[in-house]
Amino acid sequence: MTNTPSVANEYPGAAASSEEGGSEDSFRIDLERFWIQALNLKYWLLGIIALGLLAGLAITLLSPKLYRATSRIEISMVQQNITSAEPIEIQSRSGDFQYYTTQYELLESKFLAQRVIEAGNLTRDEEFLNAFDLRDAGTISAKRLESILRNNVTIDPVPTSSLVDIRFSSQNADVSARIANLWAQEFLQANYEKRFGANIEAREFLEDQIEELRERLALSERELIDYANANEIIILNSDAAGEGSDSAGQSLVGSELAALNAALAEATTQRIQAESALRAGARNEAGAAAAAGLRSRLAEAQAQLADLQSRFGPGYPEIQAKKAEIASLRQALTGESSIDNQDLQAAFRKASLQEQQLRAKFQQTKNSFLGQQGTGIQYGILKREVDTNRQLYDALLQRYKELEAAGAGKNNMNLIDAAAPPGAPYAPSLIRNLLIGLIAALLVAAALVYLRETMDQTIRDPSDVSRKLGLSPLGLIPRVESDDIVEELERRSSEISEAYAAARTNMAFLTPNGAPRAIMLTSTRPNEGKSISSVALARSFVQLGKKVLLIDADLRHSGLSDFIGVNAEAGKGLSGMLAGNGPLAGVVFPVEPHGFDLLPTGHKPPNPVELLAGPNLKHVIDTALEEYDQVIVDGAPVLGLADALEVSKAVEGVVYVVESNGVNVRAIENALTRLKTANARIFGAVVTKLDQRNSAYGYGYGYGYGYGYGDRDSELVERGA
Repeated sequence: MTNTPSVANEYPGAAASSEEGGSEDSFRIDLERFWIQALNLKYWLLGIIALGLLAGLAITLLSPKLYRATSRIEISMVQQNITSAEPIEIQSRSGDFQYYTTQYELLESKFLAQRVIEAGNLTRDEEFLNAFDLRDAGTISAKRLESILRNNVTIDPVPTSSLVDIRFSSQNADVSARIANLWAQEFLQANYEKRFGANIEAREFLEDQIEELRERLALSERELIDYANANEIIILNSDAAGEGSDSAGQSLVGSELAALNAALAEATTQRIQAESALRAGARNEAGAAAAAGLRSRLAEAQAQLADLQSRFGPGYPEIQAKKAEIASLRQALTGESSIDNQDLQAAFRKASLQEQQLRAKFQQTKNSFLGQQGTGIQYGILKREVDTNRQLYDALLQRYKELEAAGAGKNNMNLIDAAAPPGAPYAPSLIRNLLIGLIAALLVAAALVYLRETMDQTIRDPSDVSRKLGLSPLGLIPRVESDDIVEELERRSSEISEAYAAARTNMAFLTPNGAPRAIMLTSTRPNEGKSISSVALARSFVQLGKKVLLIDADLRHSGLSDFIGVNAEAGKGLSGMLAGNGPLAGVVFPVEPHGFDLLPTGHKPPNPVELLAGPNLKHVIDTALEEYDQVIVDGAPVLGLADALEVSKAVEGVVYVVESNGVNVRAIENALTRLKTANARIFGAVVTKLDQRNSAYGYGYGYGYGYGYGDRDSELVERGA
């Protein structure tokens, strides 16, 4: 007897071991399954990766060159107003994060894009339009330009700083630099207008008002001067001029009248004093002083004469001269009294004349002043209008200067680095595109592996027989590629022969008395190796010295006789016995190369289910068991047919044949459900056609999987085996 591989011998207990360790190793097993699936699809995956790299190369070669320019600005928090003027707007006190986030959003806003379009006149900029392949400038809308700008500008804040990079990309280096700078300038200008816009508007309004008041003031002053000239009104001190009619008192006539009034009062006082002195006969002070002086001189001259006479004789010349001087002084004293009276009269006449003249002039000036009283009222009205206009003008001018000082505040945002035309394009980048293509290809490959693994519900891992189907794997049969499958079965050292020997050994543990004597082999659908497994197991039982009968119960598509080279007589077979024709010995044919007997199907009946459903099949099997040690029934596939369900009632149990990498698990489950519904006893499963795709799961036969069933097996499948 050939020694069976240990791997196959372990499988009766594989289901239990799988249940014990499945929960702990499920994740590892899942990853392993994906890895095995990837190995199975390695050529597809390599092709996808190659296509991804080729796509990256093609995109690099076909994409236009793009130039990116960067301008850098600094955004600082808003400072308090430092001027004496009250601020026009209320400063924001939001947090730093909110403030900077708002500025970043404004940098990417439609509002700023519209400002850039208007400032740069981009709708008519040929260089800009050519950079984006915009041929017909007349049909380009502002919204399209706005979309182009926003799609090509990138706002990149510098981490942990208040700096922000404004990047713009296009097919023209100069355009990229110009738009990046224009974007920064318009943002800074918009921020300045936002902060000081109210002041600027107020200044513009005040400029208009000041200009209007300046014209009104000039007109009112001109009217005042014309009126004063027409009415000969002369203002001596305009700075001291009062308001209303009081201004007339500061005119030339008023000033002259006041001076004449004072002079007239003084002249009247002097005339009264002269008249009083004349009537009292009093000498005037000048005459009294002159007389006193003459007397003093006379006394002095007499003293000198006495002194000279005491020393000199009478003929001394000086004595004669001194006598003459004394005589002259005496004569002067004699005429002094008459001179004093004349002076008083002259002084009275002079004072009277001066008084009369001043009174006449005063009266004349008074008449002129009274004549100007009426014109002074109108002059005061015009003067008040001039003063009012001047006060308004001065107030607006002062406010304008305050707003100018407040409006000239420093912008809290500055341009740090202006963008310069880049010297080389930044895109397309071959390395980046190849990397993107590689990543995309890897993602597609991973998706393919995932979908293939999740959607592939076939049996790849033989442990799935117990894990998914709840069956014990009785045997693992490799695929063989030999042209003569019978030759491989006859060669006892072949891997397929070893595998079926292991399956036969495992079947010996199915019942306390060893292998079930009457079993049926079935499958989900044709072409799963059911008939080959029947022949191989029959041969294997023969090798144990047992007498084996192989019954071909597939009354619809049988090809078992042709496969093993038995020429059954026409009409002899299972269908005839089920119809009640003849004993078993007359329809059984020995298969000499394999050592077992074969009961072929015979004629194909029109009603195979009815024949199998009757009691005759059970009778045939019971009769065969009286003569044979082992009865193996090659049944029909389960799905779509009821034949296997009827046959299962006549045998001890069913061995289910499962093709690896072939039949969907759901279909197998449905077939097993039908068998269980018919109360069939399912001993286990034989997994067939294992190849290199399954070897990665750890199931192998020494030399590995390298064989298949060959062309003859394919012909048998086509005939319904």
